[in-house]
Amino acid sequence: MIQSLTISLKVLIVDVPLLLIIGTSSGWLLAKKDFPGKPILETALMLPVALPPAVLGLYLLMALGSIPAMRSMGLLFSFPAASIAALIPSMPLIISASRTGFLSVPNSLEEVARTMGKGEWQIFYRITLPLARKYILAGLALSSARALGDFGVTLMIAGNIPGRTQTLPLYIYSQVESLEFAKANAAAAVLACVGVASLLFVRRMEDRS
Repeated sequence: MIQSLTISLKVLIVDVPLLLIIGTSSGWLLAKKDFPGKPILETALMLPVALPPAVLGLYLLMALGSIPAMRSMGLLFSFPAASIAALIPSMPLIISASRTGFLSVPNSLEEVARTMGKGEWQIFYRITLPLARKYILAGLALSSARALGDFGVTLMIAGNIPGRTQTLPLYIYSQVESLEFAKANAAAAVLACVGVASLLFVRRMEDRS
């Protein structure tokens, strides 16, 4: 279990910064900007959370397998594939949360800052981001827990290879197949604790808001 837990934590180390950067910037774009094709982009960004994991995994497998550069790099059934598998279905959670957070920031505050000569980056860094921070952190907690618990997409494009791509959910699956229920329950307890902790964190953020 330790080996699988280590791989899961490594996946989180890779994915959490990407969730924060891509999720926050996408949420800001959807909340604050109007542009042609915005509804299509919004639907595309949210689609992974609506698709069954097996379907999403199949589409990713076909997409990554059809790119010659990806095939030559041996991306599929590797640790990077496990990171991608956990990242894609969890991304809509933080995008949705950050979008809600940025929408909650009154435009009047940003307009006042502009009349005072503040640049767009200063307005974002000093006004918009701090006021939306609670929503972003709550979204990051939920999306991180979702990434840690991904099973279907990871199995489709990364496989269940011990020591390479076997994350904690895949370890549980392997132990159940081997009728090692004690080991499976121990690993499941770890994931359950992470899920409960994430929900408590989100609840705390909601109470503060």
